[in-house]
Amino acid sequence: MRRRYPRTFIATLLLVLICFPTKSEAIPLTPIHILIDVGHGGVDSGTSFGSLYEKDINLQVAKRLYQQLTDVGYSVALNREEDIALSDDNRWLNSRSRHLRDLAQRKNLAKEMVPQMMLSLHVNWSSDSGRRGPVILYQSNEQSYMLADLLQNSLNRLAGSKDKPVKGKTYYVLRHNYCPSVIVEMGFISNAADRQLLTDPKGQEKIAQAITDAVSEYVTLTGNLKMEVFAEESWWQKLVNGLVN
Repeated sequence: MRRRYPRTFIATLLLVLICFPTKSEAIPLTPIHILIDVGHGGVDSGTSFGSLYEKDINLQVAKRLYQQLTDVGYSVALNREEDIALSDDNRWLNSRSRHLRDLAQRKNLAKEMVPQMMLSLHVNWSSDSGRRGPVILYQSNEQSYMLADLLQNSLNRLAGSKDKPVKGKTYYVLRHNYCPSVIVEMGFISNAADRQLLTDPKGQEKIAQAITDAVSEYVTLTGNLKMEVFAEESWWQKLVNGLVN
């Protein structure tokens, strides 16, 4: 005998199914597809050039990236939406070091949120003002490398550079296996051309678009088979019918 559910339950289920994204190119449905880790913040300004601070550029690009990824259909989260230090809200590491508390907060948020991937946005600096272009740091696993390689190529096309992704062996935020994660060094604030791209609103939109394109390519290459269960037309109707009848 099939169990009958009250109409209020069915109505609630329908609302959840309709409001929850049913397609994101390829990523299987989870509460959060992409976590954007907005580097630095608050008392931690990151690198700088004159009155320009990395923390501000990271946040500006992150908000644009959030909007673009959301518009495509992904479920996205930012770990900060304003100029705050994540170390102030640390829950995982009892340390006198503000820097370590900040890093622990970033890494363990990924563990708690269980996203499909994490993109950590940063800005680079070099004593050589001629050094320019994006650099993507990846974890020691195939998924992270694939994501990093696609991001590197997409951002290289924007910047006219030819760098390769780099294994981020010593980076705390990459030392986990919760999800494929990368550090996106979007450009060098010490380089005039990169600085213009990083601080101009149109340039920031282009950076966000290049990242979005790479993410979509990654999930298409790695996740299509996982989405087949949702490919059949009116799958949710069959689910609801099974609950009602």
